[in-house]
Amino acid sequence: MRRLPIYFLIDISESMVGEQIQQVEEGIATIIKELKMDPHALETVWLSIIVFAGAAKTLVPLQEIVSFYPPRFPIGSGTSLSNGLGHLMFELRRNIKKTTMEQKGDWKPLIFLFTDGVPTDDTTMAIKEWKQNWQNSSNLVAISFGEDADAKLLGELTENVLMFKNTTAASYKEFFKWITSSIKSTSESIDKKSNDFDLTKLDTDTIAKIDLSKLPPKRNYVDNNFVVLSAKCQNSKRPYLMKYRSMLSPSMMEGFTTRQFRLVGAFQVDNTYYELSGENTFTKKINTSELMGAPTCPCCGNQFAFAMCVCGNIHCIGDEKISTCPWCGNSGQYGMSDGGGFDVNRTQG
Repeated sequence: MRRLPIYFLIDISESMVGEQIQQVEEGIATIIKELKMDPHALETVWLSIIVFAGAAKTLVPLQEIVSFYPPRFPIGSGTSLSNGLGHLMFELRRNIKKTTMEQKGDWKPLIFLFTDGVPTDDTTMAIKEWKQNWQNSSNLVAISFGEDADAKLLGELTENVLMFKNTTAASYKEFFKWITSSIKSTSESIDKKSNDFDLTKLDTDTIAKIDLSKLPPKRNYVDNNFVVLSAKCQNSKRPYLMKYRSMLSPSMMEGFTTRQFRLVGAFQVDNTYYELSGENTFTKKINTSELMGAPTCPCCGNQFAFAMCVCGNIHCIGDEKISTCPWCGNSGQYGMSDGGGFDVNRTQG
């Protein structure tokens, strides 16, 4: 039986932390459950999940549906699309069976790329390699989660660039229902030998094709749609992230607006965050006067999750008189800011 390889290439950068990554986890689990009840999919579909942030890794290697178990998704720093594409191409070269005189190879692999922001690295060489070696021998669907992804750049990879309007829990259900339906219809099409790629009709209230001709390129190498701060819990030493979303506010000067970032929440992550963050050479800062809101620690419940040590790293503090930085081990007393704001290191998002 010829296989239909399906790859999910999923952005797990800091901007995906919280509800978005939880919805993706639940959506993938729903897809697997539905496909296991479809006879065409059971016979032909093999699935793999690759994740990328600053670095990329195979979360689930290519395998048949019957043995597939939905994974938990980690979070990493940065959005290295070049590493994500490079790792995908490595897996394609290693796993896709080509047609020979003795056997028929796999059907064209179908790849779903999920991302919610802009790449934080130079993607030129990775995109060039993709065009040369895989653009015509695979089917890639690039999906922007919301309006903030660099759709113009995604259009260099594929003509199938879609925007998922990830506004409600119900919209996530509809989106993953569409993904499942597209996989099912593609598996049925190849079984009938009529087509090898069959996306289900789009529900434009949930997901729509993007008109790439009207979009300017972004290529900032930092995602300014969000500000994410990396911190550690003083008590458990576990990492957590504080996520802020961009918003425009009226300025003191009439007719002008200023950009600020409102707190979304604080989220505990595990140590795979550092594994998937790549080389830590990013040093961009933001002033705390641009950030609105400060959370409690999501790991231990300390009242203040936003205390900066003299080493420049952030951790939580509680009622103790002397606090110890979990990053560098320094101990001391903390005071409140004078209200003027101070610079802190941000992640790439």
